[in-house]
Amino acid sequence: MSDTQQRIDELVKSNEVLLFMKGTASFPQCGFSGRAIQILKACGVDPKEVKAVNVLEDDAIRQGIKEYSHWPTIPQLYIKGEFIGGSDIMMEMYESGELAKTLGRTPA
Repeated sequence: MSDTQQRIDELVKSNEVLLFMKGTASFPQCGFSGRAIQILKACGVDPKEVKAVNVLEDDAIRQGIKEYSHWPTIPQLYIKGEFIGGSDIMMEMYESGELAKTLGRTPA
């Protein structure tokens, strides 16, 4: 496992709610990343509880996360070490109530 893959693996395993995104939770820098944060908020998650990794600050992480998850796009959500998906999957799970359940939350 490369150093980058190891760093990603440690992040995934050590954070309950982890979002690889463009920008930060308080200042998303793409619409999909902003949508992901809004979905988490709607599920009752305080953005301060989310470990957000800004892939724009680290090109190795930006490329490495796509290899790690075998998923081509960003944002990418992990909950308790499990890959959930991008903003479209998050939206589907939110609408069905599954995302709040996975998070152990009651929707806001």
